[in-house]
Amino acid sequence: MMCPSTATATAWTWTTTTPRISLLHYVLLGLASATTMTTEPQPEQEWAAVERRGAHLVTADRPFIIHGFNTYWFMSFAADEATRPRVTAAIAEAAGAGLNVCRTWAFNDGGYRALQTAPFCYDEEVFQALDFVVSEARRHKMRLILALCNNWGDYGGKAQYVSWGKEAGVDLTSDDDFFSDPTLKSYYKAFVEAVLTRINTITNVAYKDDPTILAWELINEPRCPSDPSGDTLQAWIEETASHVKSVDPLHLVEIGVEGYYGPSTPDLLPVNPDDYSGHVGTDFIRNHQALGIDLASVHIYSDTWLPDSIEENHLQFVNTWMRQHIDDAANLLGMPIVIGEFGLSLKDGKFDCEFRETFMQTVYNNFLSSWERRMLGGGCLLWQLFPEGAEHMDGGYAVIFANSPSTFSLLANHSRKLEC
Repeated sequence: MMCPSTATATAWTWTTTTPRISLLHYVLLGLASATTMTTEPQPEQEWAAVERRGAHLVTADRPFIIHGFNTYWFMSFAADEATRPRVTAAIAEAAGAGLNVCRTWAFNDGGYRALQTAPFCYDEEVFQALDFVVSEARRHKMRLILALCNNWGDYGGKAQYVSWGKEAGVDLTSDDDFFSDPTLKSYYKAFVEAVLTRINTITNVAYKDDPTILAWELINEPRCPSDPSGDTLQAWIEETASHVKSVDPLHLVEIGVEGYYGPSTPDLLPVNPDDYSGHVGTDFIRNHQALGIDLASVHIYSDTWLPDSIEENHLQFVNTWMRQHIDDAANLLGMPIVIGEFGLSLKDGKFDCEFRETFMQTVYNNFLSSWERRMLGGGCLLWQLFPEGAEHMDGGYAVIFANSPSTFSLLANHSRKLEC
C-alpha cells in the first residue's frame, strides 16, 4: 500500500504525554486482558526467536500465530520527541487487544527525516529512532516485521535509488533498473547490512540477534512491469534473499509481494483481480521458491482491485483469493502464509465501518479455518492501526481503537480463538 509522508507532521501541534485513552477503552482492555497477551515484559528465557518448521511457525517449541497490524510510520514518529509517545501508545494498545506482531518500515531513503541520506550514509538520530521502536516492541513483547525498501515513491523507495544512481553518472532509463543495475544493488545491499548489523543503542543487542524481529521484508509490494516474464525480479529476489541470509541466518525472510500469480502458473492467472496484475513482473509461486525465502506474502485490497462496490463480490473475492493462496502455500510451497496487508478504506464512502468489520472477519475466518485443520501457520496483519493523535496520517484505512470499540472487540476475539 502506498502511504502518505510524515513530512506534513511538522504543521501539527503535539503533546509530549501519552495520549489519553477513553474510559470505554479501558473497560475493553480489561475485558480482553484475561485471555490476551500481557503488555508487561516476560522473563527473558520466554523470549525466543520465531522459527519456521515446514509450513508452521514456532517459538521455544510452541506454535506461534501472527495476529498483527501495520503502522508504517513508527520510525519517523520516533525521530521526533513530540511524536514519539504515539509509538508507545500504538504498541501498547495493540498488545492490549492481543496483537503480537507489527509490520513497519525500517527504511526512509532521502527526503524528510531520512534514515539513508545518500548511498552508504545513514542518519544516526534516525537510526536511534529505529532503536527506540525495536526496544519498545521488545518491552511490550511485540514482534516486528521490518521492511527494507519500497516499490513506491513514498519514503524514497526504488525511485530514490535510481535518482542516486543517475546523480553518480549511472546510465538508467527506468525505476525498474533498481532490480538489475549492479550499482543500485550495491547501494541496497550496503543499506541492508547496515540495518541488520546495527547494535541497538538502548538494548545493546544487534538487530540480527534480536528475537523481537520476526522477519525481514525485502521490499514492500515489488513490481517490475518492464519485464512481465518475471525473470528480472526473480533474479533480484534470489540475490537479495541470499545476501540477507548471509548477514543474518537467524531471522526469517519474506519478499513483500502482493501475491499475484504469474507466467509460471498460467492456469491460476484468472484468480488475479484483473489481467494487468498478471503482467507486473511478479509470480507468486516462482518467487517463493527462491532459496532463503521463509514466508509466503500476500496482500488483500479488494476495495482498490475490484471495479465495483457490491459487498458480496468483495467477500467472494477474499474467499477465493485466500483459499487459493493458502492451498498453494501449504501444498506447493510448504511454508507459512503471511497476509502482510489487508484492509478496506472508508475514505470515499463506498463502504462503512460495519462492512469493514465483516471484511476483516472474513479474512480471519479463512485463516482460522486453515490453521484449525493444521494446513499451515503464519497469520494476518491489518492495514492499519493508529493511536489517537495520528489521524492526519490516515488515508482511509486506519483503525483507531478509541473510535472503534467494536473493532477492538473483533481483534480481541480473534486473539482468543488463536490463543495467542
